Amino acid sequence: MDAFTDRPFAGNPAGVLLLDDVFPADDWLQNVAMEVNHAETAFAHRLPGGGEADWALRWFTPVAEVAMCGHATLATAHVLHTTGAHEGPVRFTTRSGVLIATPAADGSITLDFPTAPLTRVEVPAGVAEALGAEPVAAFDTGANVGDLLVELADEKTVLGLAPDHRSLGAYSSRGVITTARAEDPSRGYDFVSRCFFPNVGIDEDPVTGSAHTALAPHWSARLGRDNLTGLQASRRTGLVRTGLRGDRTLLTGRAVTVIEGELHA
Repeated sequence: MDAFTDRPFAGNPAGVLLLDDVFPADDWLQNVAMEVNHAETAFAHRLPGGGEADWALRWFTPVAEVAMCGHATLATAHVLHTTGAHEGPVRFTTRSGVLIATPAADGSITLDFPTAPLTRVEVPAGVAEALGAEPVAAFDTGANVGDLLVELADEKTVLGLAPDHRSLGAYSSRGVITTARAEDPSRGYDFVSRCFFPNVGIDEDPVTGSAHTALAPHWSARLGRDNLTGLQASRRTGLVRTGLRGDRTLLTGRAVTVIEGELHA
C-alpha cells in the first residue's frame, strides 16, 4: 500500500499482512519485514468480539520492531475497509495503546494517536554538522515517537538538507525530525518536514505519520490553529492533515493499493 497519498508510487509504501489468528514467532515477522523491505510492514489479526479492540497490530522495519507507525496503520485500515474484512471505525491494540482508524465518505482515513509530549532541549553538539544546517530549536518527542525534533530556519533549508545519516543516529532512539514553517501556505500546507531514522534502518522515511504527533503540537502552538496540513518533502512526498485534540492527535490521509499477493513462507 502507498499511504498518505491518493496516487501510486507516492506517499510512503507499507506492507500489510492479515494473519489468521495469533502472531507467529518474532523472528518470522522480522524476516518477512526484511523480505518486503519497506519502511514498515504491518501484521494484524482479528481479536474476539467484546473487547477494547477489534484487531491486534504490530509494525516492523527491515531491521527492528517499532512502537508506533502511522503510515502502516493507515495502510492496514485501508486494506481492512477495501477488502471488506472490517466495516466502520477499527480499533487496533498496539504497543502504543489502542489506536482508532475511522474511514470517511471521501475515501480518507483519520487515525487517532497519542500526542507526543514535547520537551525543549539544548541543541546537542554535532547536530548542526550532521544535518549541514544550524537548528533554531530542538525538542525531545518522548518514548513513543523516540526522535529529536529539530526546527530549522526556513523551508528552503529543510528541502536542501543532505545529512550524514550515520551521525544522526547518535541523538535519539530512532532518529531526527527536521521541520520549518511553510514559505507559502497558499500551496496547501502549513509546515514542511523531513525525517531521518538510521537507528531502525531507514535513512530517510518518505512520509511519517508518527512524526506528525510531534509536529502537530509544535506547529499548532506556533501558528495558533488546531487543524493544520504538513508536507513531508521526501522524493515521494505526502500530505498529512493534523488535528490537535489535547493528548490525542488526529492524522488524516488516503492510501492506495499497488500490489496484492500471497506469501509462500
